[in-house]
Amino acid sequence: MLAMDQGVVEEWLSEFKTLPDSAISTYAVSLKDKGALVPALYKVIRENYSDLLEPVCHQLFEFYRSGVPQLQRFTLQFLPELLWSFLSVSAARDPHTSGCIEALLLGIYNLEIVDKDGQSKILSFTVPSLSKPSVYHEPSAIGSIALTEGALANHGQSRVVYSGPHLQRETFNAQNRFEVLTFLLLCYNAALSYMTTTSLQSLCQLSSRVCICGYPRQQMRRYKGISTRLTVTSEFLVQLITGIHYALCNGEVEVGSKALDDVLYRAQLELFPEALLVGNAIKSSLHGAALKSNNKEGTRSIQVEITPTSSRISRNAVTSLSIRGHRWKRHESPEVSVESDASIGGVAIPEISVTGVGGDRMANGDSLRPRPDGRTHTDGDTGASPEVSLDPRSHDSGSTRSQEVRRQKSLRRMVENESSGLASTGRSQH
Repeated sequence: MLAMDQGVVEEWLSEFKTLPDSAISTYAVSLKDKGALVPALYKVIRENYSDLLEPVCHQLFEFYRSGVPQLQRFTLQFLPELLWSFLSVSAARDPHTSGCIEALLLGIYNLEIVDKDGQSKILSFTVPSLSKPSVYHEPSAIGSIALTEGALANHGQSRVVYSGPHLQRETFNAQNRFEVLTFLLLCYNAALSYMTTTSLQSLCQLSSRVCICGYPRQQMRRYKGISTRLTVTSEFLVQLITGIHYALCNGEVEVGSKALDDVLYRAQLELFPEALLVGNAIKSSLHGAALKSNNKEGTRSIQVEITPTSSRISRNAVTSLSIRGHRWKRHESPEVSVESDASIGGVAIPEISVTGVGGDRMANGDSLRPRPDGRTHTDGDTGASPEVSLDPRSHDSGSTRSQEVRRQKSLRRMVENESSGLASTGRSQH
């Protein structure tokens, strides 16, 4: 460890001890501006025999015990590296060098399993229903679900899974080791969106090392660390896959892909169905747009490809929108015309204009109908003196329009009769 890194760590250790309680929140916000501090702390954790390891672990525990969210997340970012240091030292059967790391991990665990009042926490998780859409699936893409009596009884009901209460732990042993480590990874995954790029890379490296050490793939990865096989559980691997999935979708494609392959490799050897199910599902979903993301500085998220739903409404369906559109066209048009391009019996039907038939419209809705004597009267005529048309052409124009309408109607009836006669002749021949 360089002297400059050592000086940065020592300054950080002494600075926090002299802070008053009122300045802790301001200090927590300013930690992200200390660019040289985080790499120096990683070097201390990786050197198991460093003299600064014990005071660093004690300081990180004080950060977590303070209850300030920024300080707690600052400690959590080192959790993957702390887990690997603890597991590697345990595999080497040298527990004296990992005493401070073990105390830090147990301290974080014991703080997380209780609430502010000291009562045991009971965590609840809601299992999504396949009959309702979510960000991961569309019910229409799965297919039809049989409407059985059991399915109808469970429709709309959510299944809730509970975890806890968890027991306090004072020391690690072979029985509770991965129970505690799995719970710590659960706490880490709950704050994934706040983790730095270095922390995500450390998580992927932890996953690969834990899964391949002592197996033939260790030579293929050219990892020269410990060669002892580490015992793992299916729940521990599932938590690792959850973090790897997030890292894959936020720029760590190369190390994340290797880590996912290594976890699946170990799950196949151990025959862990939960880890295989989750890992293969994530691997299948990453063949799309998620692997194309290489954004390390943008918004943290998980990309999911949603199956588009097919259109269930016909284009020719009569809807309220189409009715309103038809009404608007009718009111906006200055005249109503009946047009048809279809042909009946091979004869085209002529265009018929209905506007102006039977006389012009007055403002009050009454029509002026021509009389044989050349006079006109309204429908609401009550015996008053009739008006005399001053225009001699009004009678001729009205008669001409009436004759044209009668001629067109007669032509239409003739065409329809001819068409019906041809249809009846064809049916009689058959």
